[in-house]
Amino acid sequence: MKAVILCGGMGTRMKEETEFKPKPLVRIGGKPILHHIMNIYGHFGFNEFILCLGYKGEMIKEYFLNYLYMNNDFTLSTSNKKKITVHPTSPPHEDWEVTLADTGPKTNTGGRIKKIEKYVGEGPFFAAYGDSLGDVDLGMLLSHHKNTSASATLTGVHPLSRYGVIDAGDDSMVRGFREKPRLDGWINAGFFVFENEVFDYLDESSVLEKEPLENLAKDRKLSVYRHNGFWKCMDTHKDQQLLNKLWESKAPWKAWP
Repeated sequence: MKAVILCGGMGTRMKEETEFKPKPLVRIGGKPILHHIMNIYGHFGFNEFILCLGYKGEMIKEYFLNYLYMNNDFTLSTSNKKKITVHPTSPPHEDWEVTLADTGPKTNTGGRIKKIEKYVGEGPFFAAYGDSLGDVDLGMLLSHHKNTSASATLTGVHPLSRYGVIDAGDDSMVRGFREKPRLDGWINAGFFVFENEVFDYLDESSVLEKEPLENLAKDRKLSVYRHNGFWKCMDTHKDQQLLNKLWESKAPWKAWP
């Protein structure tokens, strides 16, 4: 079962990094966030990926063209450039098959998925954003999807407030503070499961989060898998710093060895 990862956005809210590289190559714990996302899928046994490239996509292609040598030990002969022996050190769950597809520098999210339809094949497939991490149980997500009649399932999470909250009584006296509490509503965290029927809701100009998902919901073909664990989107440089701090302590999304 394939996993499609959206890697084409410009990442305008973290120009400190994305002026020089695409957001999926921004590093968390010394590895691109894309590497972490793929490890989440690999841990659950899903090792076939389709990357929807756009802004600075050639850098992602270069990363994977050099992946074997940059992530393993190797021996080479300086007199024979073709004589290179790789000594595998990457863990087994990184035995990946990766399709890198140029979906255009300014294509919207739904359009990017539409453009890779020919690579997906028959049956359901995963899809994810290239800037979000979570401890989502992909096995449970897939089981939930299969137990519904939905053509698409998204993962819903409770967002955290951007601000601390004041607890005050009717007498206007402050009783305490809550630092960025979790809110009651649900938001779309990505980590999708799609049936091929989803392509009927897409065209090459589609914004996935607008008409396609709205029309799927209207037709009662969209389900939500409620995830109460960790999830974080890397929107800003501050988010990157937070994820790096979490990696240094105990990264909640790291299920692999």
